[in-house]
Amino acid sequence: MLLPLDADAVSHGIQLSIAPVFLLTAVSGMIGAVAGRLARIIDRARFLENSIESGVDPAVQEKFFTELGDLRRRGLLANASIALLTLCAVSIGLTIIVLFVGETLNFQGLRISIVSFLAGVACFLLALLCFLVETWVATRILNFARPKH
Repeated sequence: MLLPLDADAVSHGIQLSIAPVFLLTAVSGMIGAVAGRLARIIDRARFLENSIESGVDPAVQEKFFTELGDLRRRGLLANASIALLTLCAVSIGLTIIVLFVGETLNFQGLRISIVSFLAGVACFLLALLCFLVETWVATRILNFARPKH
């Protein structure tokens, strides 16, 4: 048997659920940015691998292998960031559902919504840290044509 829905409760439930949606917007933007970086990492790694297979000077080949190691590290960090952002989105989505259902159907899930929201924020922060380290690794390997001493 379905409970009658109160229009005010539904309206208030939607209002409660709106705030976490803004975090979902930020998460989707971050996923797009990190996925773009991952695509560039993969493209560069393929280029280096093809160059190695086509036969390059051993000194250049060693340099390419070193760069491939950095690209692998960057790829792992980007993948970790995307995984954490996805977990964040799932947690925030769960928060929205629990808040809405709790408001409209008198479901007592306040603890669930607190835990899922905090888990989402924690995943978002960890994803940002992965992104920060990935960009640090990316810029650390650049020499910007500095002369070698």
